Amino acid sequence: MSKKLFGLLCFQLFSFTLFSQNVTVLDAFSGEPIEAVTLNSNHPKIATVTNSKGEATLTDFKDAKKIYIRCLGFETQIISYNQIEKNNFTLYLNPENTSLNEVIISTSKWQETKKSIPNSIVTFKMKDIQLMNPQTSADLLNNTGKVFVQKSQLGGGSPMIRGFATNRVLLNVDGIRMNNAIFRSGNIQNVVSIDANSIQNTEVILGPGTVIYGSDAIGGVMNFYTFEPEYAKEHPFYSGNALSRWSSANNEKTIHFDLNVGTSKWAFVTSATVSDYEDLRMGKHGPRAYTRPDFVQTIDNVDEIQTNNNPNIQVETGYSQINLLQKIAFKPNEYWNFIYAFHYSTTSDFNRYDQLLRRRNDVLRFAEWYYGPQEWTMHHLKISHSKPNKWFDKAQFNASYQLFEESRHNRNLNATLRNSNIENVGAFSSNFDFIKKINDKHKLSYGVEYIHNKVNSEGFQTSLLTDEREAIPSRYPDGSNWQSLATYLQYENKINQKFTFQSGFRFNQIWLDATFDSSFVDYPFEKTTINTSAFTGSLGFTYLATDKTALFFNTGTAFRSPNIDDIGKTYESTPGNVVVPNANLEYEYAYNFEVGILQKIAQSVALDLTGFYTIVEDALVRRNFTFNGATTIIFQGEESNVQAIQNAAKANVYGIQAGLNIELSPILNWKTNANWTKGEEELDNGNKAPLRHAAPFFGDSRLQLKTRNWTTDLSVIYNSKIKSKNLAPSEIEKEYLYALDSNGQPYVPSWYTINLKALYKLDKNWSFSGGIENITDQRYRPYSSGITAAGRNLILAVRTSF
Repeated sequence: MSKKLFGLLCFQLFSFTLFSQNVTVLDAFSGEPIEAVTLNSNHPKIATVTNSKGEATLTDFKDAKKIYIRCLGFETQIISYNQIEKNNFTLYLNPENTSLNEVIISTSKWQETKKSIPNSIVTFKMKDIQLMNPQTSADLLNNTGKVFVQKSQLGGGSPMIRGFATNRVLLNVDGIRMNNAIFRSGNIQNVVSIDANSIQNTEVILGPGTVIYGSDAIGGVMNFYTFEPEYAKEHPFYSGNALSRWSSANNEKTIHFDLNVGTSKWAFVTSATVSDYEDLRMGKHGPRAYTRPDFVQTIDNVDEIQTNNNPNIQVETGYSQINLLQKIAFKPNEYWNFIYAFHYSTTSDFNRYDQLLRRRNDVLRFAEWYYGPQEWTMHHLKISHSKPNKWFDKAQFNASYQLFEESRHNRNLNATLRNSNIENVGAFSSNFDFIKKINDKHKLSYGVEYIHNKVNSEGFQTSLLTDEREAIPSRYPDGSNWQSLATYLQYENKINQKFTFQSGFRFNQIWLDATFDSSFVDYPFEKTTINTSAFTGSLGFTYLATDKTALFFNTGTAFRSPNIDDIGKTYESTPGNVVVPNANLEYEYAYNFEVGILQKIAQSVALDLTGFYTIVEDALVRRNFTFNGATTIIFQGEESNVQAIQNAAKANVYGIQAGLNIELSPILNWKTNANWTKGEEELDNGNKAPLRHAAPFFGDSRLQLKTRNWTTDLSVIYNSKIKSKNLAPSEIEKEYLYALDSNGQPYVPSWYTINLKALYKLDKNWSFSGGIENITDQRYRPYSSGITAAGRNLILAVRTSF
């Protein structure tokens, strides 16, 4: 009897092996398995989904003439069972170049498809990062083709979006805002603290995001999502990557390592990147005004001006950086998930290169002007709950504490005293966010947020001769506080399959208090407080005219509340001008309108086009001021004109952003981006002047070739000219940054670069990438930048996965 049973079991096992068949679905270019691919047939009516290995059982599909194979981000295939059989039960899906079904997180903090969002969104995924090989996160943003990046030094990058920058655009890391109470109106370089090698995905909202994100999100929101710990689906596992990269223009040496360890309930991610950059070499062909003919060298406390043997080398631009990331995740059951994350970034001292170019009486002004280490630490706890109830379907809690430390040090040529300012900002934030799907048509997302920033600031002078320190005025009032409490609600109504309506509002209460030290400066006030509230809202819709055409319209308001930098800073803004505190400030308020279209033509052409118009009232701008009744004061031993931040302007910004993507063949793709922005700002006399952060016309065009092992990208990046008459008044004051036209006036020449990048996957473990940037060795300086861009730059990198 047992022999018969054993024989029967063997026969059934043989029959199952013979008559059941698994199909494997792979990415046509990477060759990697694709999870969550749906395969369904109407005759017979059956469906299945691939597992983590890209496999699905086709036993019940044997008589199917049409099997529909679908996956987000990939082109749909329709194929018969017999054709799959002829392909040895292996299928390859081609990634979509532009998909209306792309999943976006940024606009509501929850996953949504692109076709339901009435906003312009730019995404940049890990595969794009690996191909482009950016040195920093600022360079990553620059590669999107829709964000303009200004640099004051090599260790920097200040994004400009739709005519706004600095404290009018918002930086987020894993949903936590980096903007703090001393983010200034001048160019901000904090984005480089985010490690480009640990970013999993980047999403940029072009336009206001205040309803969800609060103050500062007037021009746009940049969301960086770093590595997430991955749990084991079956057995415990580990995986990781190691990267080594070298670049010739600044002799970059970067080493990166990341490791993921996962079990069914615990997961860990560790990431570390170390980079060292030497002095940057500019190109040979361009304005001579950008070269570095001389520099200051200090030997035994004696300053000497040295002739630069190679004026194309930007002496004193090099620096080094370390980035660390650790995440620990715990999933006790299917409803709860806990993640703790630790981020740390630090740099060496690095020079404020644009200040080292400044001259007085045709002689270099500064012997020293450098930042101390720029340190950023973040502790972040995220708790997610996904068991639906009558109040929410999903909920998440975020709490974080960040510590920012930065310092500024400068000394005039031949001076024996060095001026230093050191700032520390402790930033606590907490968010509760919820989403509730009322039915198939109605959905709500809502939440509350609290933020508290405390600013500590000190100033001192150090004698080079005796090393003795003496206190001087701090940059900010020490012990200042900035707080925000807000609630928001966003409503979505899917009226039908084609029309989706979305609206929302946010109520924000802001408090600020600062006490001024009159030991060094006779301030006309002892203390200032702000207690104000702002109400913002948005209204938009998307219309799916066809499955290949999406139209959207969005209108909304945004605001930026004065921070400690606006209200309490004392510093030299431009040569001969010093900014002093102003206790009488209100928030600035913006009104935005935009309309856009996403259009697919057949399967090979995709177009996106957006027009926008933004009005800012009570804009916070730097203008002439009186201090204790005087229009000039003595600052650091010099008589300077007095200025202050004031609600003194109205600004208008409008423009067009366009993108075109053409699939020339299954392996050859061409895409281009173009951005035109016009900005105007009201002056004290009622006249209008160009807006400082409205970038020139810029864009890129790329031809990409993708095969199973190779990805190649040939690109042209271009910027238009800005005539002297079209420069903002504050930029004209910085003549030392610009080329001079035939009339001896500062202007921005047009420029372009030709670039070639390539990525070769040897196998599933090893890949090699490299390229040549600025092939024609152009000498150019992006608008408002203090450092000239890299000349011809050879990049080589090797990555191994395990």
